Amino acid sequence: MNRPDIKLIALDMDGTLLNEHHEVSEENREAIRKAEEKGVKVVLSTGRSLKTARDYVLSLELSSYLVTVNGGEIWGPDGKLVEKNPVATEHIQWMYDLSKEHKAKFWAISSQNNWNNSMPDDILSEEWLKFGFHIEEDEIRESVLQELKDKGLFEISNSSLKNIEVNAIGINKAKGLEKVCARLGISMGNVMSVGDSLNDIAMITEAGLGIAMGNAQQAVKEAADDVTGTNTESGVAQAINKWVLS
Repeated sequence: MNRPDIKLIALDMDGTLLNEHHEVSEENREAIRKAEEKGVKVVLSTGRSLKTARDYVLSLELSSYLVTVNGGEIWGPDGKLVEKNPVATEHIQWMYDLSKEHKAKFWAISSQNNWNNSMPDDILSEEWLKFGFHIEEDEIRESVLQELKDKGLFEISNSSLKNIEVNAIGINKAKGLEKVCARLGISMGNVMSVGDSLNDIAMITEAGLGIAMGNAQQAVKEAADDVTGTNTESGVAQAINKWVLS
């Protein structure tokens, strides 16, 4: 393919930027630094909340926006909230009840807290951004997935083969990045997106250049323009060196 004019690099975190120890390799760190020196913005676009992503942004000294909770929130270069896309509280209650019905592990992210296999006594007291299920048994996971799809109310993806991630309908990483691009005065055609899971497919297919990690799910590899090394091989650095710095 022709080499697009990359002005922004969008990076997923878990399974992509981070290795198996949830660390950023020196190779990835150096490639990101060189890209930023060249004037290319680097944006983390993650399913994580600000609470669990912020330290990485600070450590990498990133100068641009941050997309968290699969597009549930967008944060500005000054660290202030630009946009929030919540999930209706009654939908969170329904999914929580669904998790109990199937005896499934779950997590939930609100504006203030991350919840793991527990919820506040008053669900109405929180503003919710995402709900997730972790289900080892394929049959149960497929059943839950079908119930979610049948509702027609949700943006459904995953960040591993064993989980399901649920955002408000129409909210995903690509939509978050489109809004970042609009603020920066560039197009999605100027974006290189890198990821490994279903919650990365939208930003991979809508970017000018979509890169799947070597450890990515097969559907992600099929959707991508190129496949780089794995997250334990500094695949992010490989992609930046190949498509941005060379």
